[in-house]
Amino acid sequence: MTEEIYVNLVRGDVSSRAASLNGDENEGPSEVFLSVVVHQCQVGLSFYDSRDCTLHFMPDTVDNRDLHLLDRVIQEISPHVVITSAKQERNMAEFIKRLGSNPDYRPEIVVYPSADFGLEVSKQRLMSAHLPFLPASVTEKERIPYLSSCISLDSVTMLRSIGGLLKCLDRRRVGVELEDSSVGVPILQLLAYTLTDVVYMDRDTYSVLQIFKAELHPSVYKLQSGVKEGLSLFGILNHCRCKYGSKLLRQWFHRPTRDMNVLRRRQEVVRFFTSPRNSDVMNTLQNFLRNIRNIPTLLYKMSLSHTKGSDWRNLYKTVYSAVGIRDTVRSLPQTIQLFREISKDFTDDLDYIATLISKVVDFEGSFAENHFTIRPNVDPAIDEKKRRMMGLSDFLTDVARAELENLDSRFSTCSVIYIPLIGFLLSVPRLPDMVEKENFEIAGLDFIFVSEERLHYRSARTKELDDMLGDLHCDIRDMETAVMTQLQAAVLQRSNCLYKILSRCAELDCLMALAKASQDYGYCSPTLTPHSRLMLHQSRHPLLELCTPVFVSNPCISSETEGKVKVLTGPNSSGKSIYLKQVGLIVFMALIGSDVPAKEAEIGLVDAIFTRMHSRESVSVGLSTFMIDLNQMAQGLNHSTGMSLVLVDEFGKGTNTVDGLSLLAACLNHWLCKAPAECPLVFLATNFHSVLQLGLLPCSQLLSLLTLETTVDGEELVFLYQLREGICQSSYAANIATLAGLPPALVQRGVEVSDLYRTGRTIKRIDQPSSNEQISRCERVVEKFLTLDLDDPSVDLQDFLKEELLPTVGEVL
Repeated sequence: MTEEIYVNLVRGDVSSRAASLNGDENEGPSEVFLSVVVHQCQVGLSFYDSRDCTLHFMPDTVDNRDLHLLDRVIQEISPHVVITSAKQERNMAEFIKRLGSNPDYRPEIVVYPSADFGLEVSKQRLMSAHLPFLPASVTEKERIPYLSSCISLDSVTMLRSIGGLLKCLDRRRVGVELEDSSVGVPILQLLAYTLTDVVYMDRDTYSVLQIFKAELHPSVYKLQSGVKEGLSLFGILNHCRCKYGSKLLRQWFHRPTRDMNVLRRRQEVVRFFTSPRNSDVMNTLQNFLRNIRNIPTLLYKMSLSHTKGSDWRNLYKTVYSAVGIRDTVRSLPQTIQLFREISKDFTDDLDYIATLISKVVDFEGSFAENHFTIRPNVDPAIDEKKRRMMGLSDFLTDVARAELENLDSRFSTCSVIYIPLIGFLLSVPRLPDMVEKENFEIAGLDFIFVSEERLHYRSARTKELDDMLGDLHCDIRDMETAVMTQLQAAVLQRSNCLYKILSRCAELDCLMALAKASQDYGYCSPTLTPHSRLMLHQSRHPLLELCTPVFVSNPCISSETEGKVKVLTGPNSSGKSIYLKQVGLIVFMALIGSDVPAKEAEIGLVDAIFTRMHSRESVSVGLSTFMIDLNQMAQGLNHSTGMSLVLVDEFGKGTNTVDGLSLLAACLNHWLCKAPAECPLVFLATNFHSVLQLGLLPCSQLLSLLTLETTVDGEELVFLYQLREGICQSSYAANIATLAGLPPALVQRGVEVSDLYRTGRTIKRIDQPSSNEQISRCERVVEKFLTLDLDDPSVDLQDFLKEELLPTVGEVL
């Protein structure tokens, strides 16, 4: 049995995790390796990000039968490689099968024997892993207690996943492909990954609410770089100044939380920066944030001694800007938790690192010579050698004059040059008679090489210079490299504070971005409550209000006393779908800590948002459109709780009218028959008015009927887009059809058929002749038949029947 089985050899178009999440453009592509083990509904997982050489682990977590939590993790981190065991439970095997057949996202799936996920084997791999962050004083015996403080060794399933992950990394030599085999894959950090209190939302919900929207870049020069963010909620809220802020904000969008402490922590910062008097402080901090660079990548290069002059410049800018952020934040109210953490975590080590780099590194010289160069007065020995190099030109001119006196009179000029790694050489012009190599020999000189009509020799004097001065250039490079190594060691010893820079700056950048959006678009800070309650005053759609000159705001009140099941009726194009999406987006924004587009808002911390709104493309998944709609509805029926939000738009339209109406009524009855505390917040828009008119729903205090107002001005239907209680009495289909440009005759015929159907009268086909025409036709046939002479043998009665009588009978029938 092979150790590594490739379930899917062709990698599909793996989601890029957004171009904005990637590191610097000149850095290599990032790969994420995810290892998963599922055992008795316990999910343990870990993943490695090659961008920053960080291993993330999630302690053992209970998941449901469909592995919704695992699906959410994969949706968030978009791994390029998924590693799992060959011995799996059935639900995990089905999940892997679905993952491999998904046409939109198809990672590479690697399966190892179950023995590679054994607990003891996994522990041994972890203990022997290359962990540069461990203090040098930690011995092999002390690794276990030290690592137990970083990672929970009680999470057996998670540890088993780490074993499989480390094996894959070692086999593929991730990040160290060109290094010696003795160099292990570096793990610079061990970070806990958790989905605690995360609100569940599936891919369809993200799509219909337009939270993200990827579009091809319009520039032909950037078509290869992927996609850009289109008109989406993330696009209008992302005012981040550094790419790591954008990366963290995207993570928040993928991980909306109902943790009240986290949300209040974010809200207090957003509230502070939305105040106009703090605008100058926000601008100052945002200018500093522009210089924050990818610290993990820089430290990774240092650990391999691969740093360049540009890396030192980026690190200096980052640390210098971090010091500026710290000094600015220390002047702000320390009652805000994030400000206290920045003031505390941005220690004096940052000043030390910034000062050390500025005193040692010659940035201009490094850029000019394309290698690491130190400033003067750092190392006297290096300064002395550089002085010799600077005075070498005049000195070599004097040596060349002396050498010319000893040369053959045929040579009128000569020069003494210095070539790194070769040394000092005597250079003379090539004479016309020097054609063959034998002609190059000159007494007392050793021929070295010929170049561009000049001959290069080593004389006794140049040999003396080699012995006296040595290889100056290489000596300087070696000595400066030694200084760089010492500088790298000093920085790496204080790397803990550098990692905190990135996380704190990214969080600060995200919250200032949300505050900037709140200022620009006129949002309010919502009041969060742990109860199943939703109260919005003058709420607006955050995207649509930016695309229309006038937007009509609407209220929203949903609770156990005000009705938790809202049935919304109204004509097509009256704004029902917009209202549903508006409610979903406002709740989502509150769950990431953002202000919301409303005058006042009180929002309960929902545990999930389910939607059945837009039908997905069905060809690639092998399901009918109606089956996909049913699957979406089943999610809301089976998994919603009393703290969930369910948005349903036009369910039942994909099948027979009676069957669709029956299913819709059954779903509403399912929720209305629940106890008030167990019923989710449901917003349902429909044009099945019969579900209300026929009394198919029970009388319940949970039910609330809403409609969007319209008025008819002559024959024109005017949409007011104003929400009120009540039922829409007409769908106004004829008016909508006229607005859509259908021919008036077709619209008129539709109105006639509708009236006949409602009153129970017979609907006659318009292609049949009228009754008078049929009577006249019959009279003509009878008259013609009476004129026939049946005794005449030339008269063919069968031809008469075919030509005259049968067509007439068909018209009558």
